[in-house]
Amino acid sequence: MVTVTFISNDGKAVEAPENSNLLRVSLREKGGIPFKCGGGLCGTCKCRIERGLENTDAVKPKEKKHLSDDDLSQGYRMACQTFVKGDVSVSW
Repeated sequence: MVTVTFISNDGKAVEAPENSNLLRVSLREKGGIPFKCGGGLCGTCKCRIERGLENTDAVKPKEKKHLSDDDLSQGYRMACQTFVKGDVSVSW
């Protein structure tokens, strides 16, 4: 299990299975990450991995349509496209 901490939701911390989708964890555990489509089309679920960026999977092509290289270097990801393989802390 990995721990996902939702910094923007009063630091709410939840446990999820390894390789879980970040947006799905947020929806299931009421983490609060904003979203509209959930499929990588709108960019609404843009969030910042404050801690544990190394515990996320590779950036997807859909993310590169919404996030600049600068965004990515600062730890921004799209929650609907991001899978976590270790502990992360996320804000939005």
